[in-house]
This record gives sequence, structure tokens and C-alpha cells, in this order.
Amino acid sequence: MQPLGKYLVILGLVIAGVGLLLWLVGPRLDWFGRLPGDVRVERPGFKVFAPFTTMLLLSVLFSLVLWVVRRFFG
Repeated sequence: MQPLGKYLVILGLVIAGVGLLLWLVGPRLDWFGRLPGDVRVERPGFKVFAPFTTMLLLSVLFSLVLWVVRRFFG
């Protein structure tokens, strides 16, 4: 059980670090979610938001981070 505890603490620190980064840099990321290709439909009584480009960008970014982690730590 000891390695599991270590991984949970590391995961918690990573989540806290990402939260702190978003808290400090968040106001400068107002363009995020409004990229070309993100679909937004607003009508009276009806809203749809489908962030296709944003999710594609996040997927590529997370894939790259996981590839680097597996390459150097796995």
C-alpha cells in the first residue's frame, strides 16, 4: 500500500499545481474555448456549446505530456 500512497500524494500535488497555475494565469486565457472550430449556438431558450478545437488541442497537449512522462519515467 505504500506506493499507492506515494502516487496519490504526487497526483494531489500535480492537481494543486495545475489549479494554482490556472488561478494565476486564468484571466489571460480568455481566448480558451473560443477557438475557430468551437461551435456555439445561442437561440432564445436554447444553448449549445461544442468545443471541438479546444478538446483537440487539449488531447494533443495531454498526449505529448504523457509521452514525455512515459519516455523519461516509465
